[in-house]
Amino acid sequence: MEIRASIDVQKPAESAFSLLCAVEKWPLWLPFLRTAKLGEHGETLRLGSEISMRSAIPGELDQLFEVDRFIQNHHVSLVGAYSTRRRLDFRLEGQSKRSRLHARLEYPSYGGRLGAMYDRFRSARKLAAQFQEAVVHFKHLAEYEAEKDALLADF
Repeated sequence: MEIRASIDVQKPAESAFSLLCAVEKWPLWLPFLRTAKLGEHGETLRLGSEISMRSAIPGELDQLFEVDRFIQNHHVSLVGAYSTRRRLDFRLEGQSKRSRLHARLEYPSYGGRLGAMYDRFRSARKLAAQFQEAVVHFKHLAEYEAEKDALLADF
């Protein structure tokens, strides 16, 4: 199963990417995540980092991911530590003072065609709706910080 979403963010890619790197904040804007923790306390997100998540993605409740692709200010891709068919991918395209977020979620659907149909009926539609909401939440969080800074500059 694959779910995709994208949205324009009225903030430069460098600023929006800092929100992507704040792993502990992911449950704020990814509604299907309950917790997300970076491997070691104080570590920054980089290639090879491990992230443990408690999520509503079909499969095990607790899942371990590893950053397998990382391009500063542009791309973060996570692959499941125990299943390479699980992937969470975020890509930011910089466009001067704004950027575009492309997000993709892949997870395995077991049981052949019948299992895939059952998964679509049981959880995929809800997960797809949550994923669409997630990119909108990301947009608002990224832009809110910019508005807050502008408001404080007036005082």
